[in-house]
Amino acid sequence: MSDDDHELQTFRALVESADRKFARVRDAPTYDHGGSQGHLFQKVFKAYTRLWKFQQENRAKLVRSGLNRWEIGEIASRIGQLYFSQYMRTSECRFLIEAYVFYEAILSRRYFQGSEASSLPKDLGVRSKELRFYARFLLVSLILNRVDMVKHLMNCFVALVDDCRSNFRETNFKEWKQVVQEIVRFTKVDNGFSVRSMRYCGTIDTHRASLPYVARFHAKRVLKFQDALLTSYHRNEVKFAELTLDTYRMIQCLEWEPSVSFLQRHTVKPNENGDMIDHSGASAVIDLNLAADLTDPTMPPNPRKATLYHPTVTHLMAVMATICEELPPDSVVLVYLSASGKTGLNNVSQMENSGSGGSSKYSRRSIFSRTTQEQNSGASESQSRGKSELSCYDNYLWFGPKGDGGANNLYPGDLIPFTRKPLFLIIDSDNSHAFKAGLSNLYLICLETLLGGTIVLHGAERGETAALFLSPLKPLFKNPSDVNLHNGSQFTFFLTAPLSSFCQMIGLFPNEADTDVYNEAENILTNAFTEWEIILCSTTSMDLVWAQMISDPFLRRLILRFIFCRSVISFLCPPEESEQYLPLCLPNLPNSVAPKSEAVRSAVMQLAGHFDVADSFYFTDT
Repeated sequence: MSDDDHELQTFRALVESADRKFARVRDAPTYDHGGSQGHLFQKVFKAYTRLWKFQQENRAKLVRSGLNRWEIGEIASRIGQLYFSQYMRTSECRFLIEAYVFYEAILSRRYFQGSEASSLPKDLGVRSKELRFYARFLLVSLILNRVDMVKHLMNCFVALVDDCRSNFRETNFKEWKQVVQEIVRFTKVDNGFSVRSMRYCGTIDTHRASLPYVARFHAKRVLKFQDALLTSYHRNEVKFAELTLDTYRMIQCLEWEPSVSFLQRHTVKPNENGDMIDHSGASAVIDLNLAADLTDPTMPPNPRKATLYHPTVTHLMAVMATICEELPPDSVVLVYLSASGKTGLNNVSQMENSGSGGSSKYSRRSIFSRTTQEQNSGASESQSRGKSELSCYDNYLWFGPKGDGGANNLYPGDLIPFTRKPLFLIIDSDNSHAFKAGLSNLYLICLETLLGGTIVLHGAERGETAALFLSPLKPLFKNPSDVNLHNGSQFTFFLTAPLSSFCQMIGLFPNEADTDVYNEAENILTNAFTEWEIILCSTTSMDLVWAQMISDPFLRRLILRFIFCRSVISFLCPPEESEQYLPLCLPNLPNSVAPKSEAVRSAVMQLAGHFDVADSFYFTDT
């Protein structure tokens, strides 16, 4: 056996060993932050470190022995996949950038394209690997907001799928055609509205004038935001791979924007020979201890995010239990749930649409009718409690396919056990108000006066009062016919990109407007947020639930955007229809930032006047 053959044999053995380890972590859950999973990832990275170094040091011998370029590309693609998996587990941007580095190197060096002189058709297996590479690179580029790269990859991906269909007619590429449709639909949604990154930008989202007030603000208890659970489950929702549009927006909203200097340090550029000059060190060394040169020193760490794609209710609750179990002391979990609630006959949105104009009085009477009947019939107190509790559980979110049953219903009461830890719940649903009724006592809202009887959920707290954002039951647009209602949630859009959502609501496309006009609108909103921050940090009437979260920049930004969303909708919708269009927060925020307060009202009026749409709002009725 020649030396070249020996090197090739060693290379194959290293590939097989690395692939075996890779298979063990490929589908590892993203919500396990330590223990066995972290140990397994260390082993896999070490295996690929050894493999990558070996092929670099013996490249010439391996090529002479028959090593194909696509095999090198496959290794680099696996490494990129590992880095992306590590990003999803930790939310550390350095891993996402490393994944991008490897994928960009594969593209630039044309590992999967082979020799230009070769006119032989590629093997179907190699083409499948190339298709998977493009799909993974597209996902990484989307999350990194590399718009130009996304457009380039889309063109290459579409061309490759068409080429495969031409050369492999006996193979059905229906799934890949669907992937093409998904990415095209995904990128079209924000067309005209992607005016700035959704990530937290220190120069834009940090309001200098209010910083002293934030720094001086002291609550009896300050909670750290380190973990989030994000999931959405809707039929026909916009998605790419296993990333839905609403979840994508929330991921972006809960991360720091890397500094320009940091991103510039970690890019790859082609040299004169077409090879890549590697500035990140990733192509030579793969190790989890890359923090020395791959962590942005100007930014705090991102909160960890467990992202679930179309989970079952039992899976969702298991992940919540794991996160709560691992939650450090004095920390809060943000739980974002986006799902429909229209499967049952007793959900809030259907009742409001079906009777007596949909008033709140009618809705409450329908929900708690069993309680009233029991009380009127003279039933015992215990029977009354049991009946009314069942009525509360008629309301739920639906996490299941079409036509499925109650096993996929998430009830408000399902979340009560998790209130042993601090929770910030964002419920985005057409049945979100079910959580107002079902979790009433978690927010110390007295239902005695509403029901005229016993509080059936009294004592449901398990140690912590939860903070809750409830979406409107319906979206609201100035011209509903001009808006595609399947382009993501309006409420989530307001929380992640408030000015873009405002423009969409009133029928304006920011990219079509004059740049100066939009920049001035950003300044109006920034000044409003600054003033509201000062008000919130100066008030003595803020509920402790919000006071202990207001110091965190991500949660504070969500609170400010909720105030903006609620105020805009309150002035745009007809007063008699406000109940189904207004979002709710529990416990209540101070009256000084209510929609009709002068500080909030004047900002919305100024923004509407700036875009010359003030006549569409009901300012005079206030």
